[in-house]
Amino acid sequence: MTLTKLAFLIGAATLVAGCELGDGVGAYGPDKSIDRGIDSKDLSQLKAGIWIDPNGCDHWIIDDGVEGYLSARLDKYGKPVCSGAAPPTVATGDFKGGSTSIIGDPL
Repeated sequence: MTLTKLAFLIGAATLVAGCELGDGVGAYGPDKSIDRGIDSKDLSQLKAGIWIDPNGCDHWIIDDGVEGYLSARLDKYGKPVCSGAAPPTVATGDFKGGSTSIIGDPL
């Protein structure tokens, strides 16, 4: 029975090892509205594109080379926007131009 309890405690400790609190992080993790790359900027300054999910609904997408961001595109009532801007599972727009690359232009 002791071996079972030890295995359970090690497993439980492993599951919560990635949880972070303190250092200004907050109860729900780090602030995801901030780009934390080398040339960090507020996400409102980055270029977004639109990715169409398999159901045909839009999602905002930003790729700055190291980090990527994706969120559902919603109307003012909180309902998904399904514009038909592209076929399902296709991304459109300048989403890879999220920020300036140090090496050169993003692909």
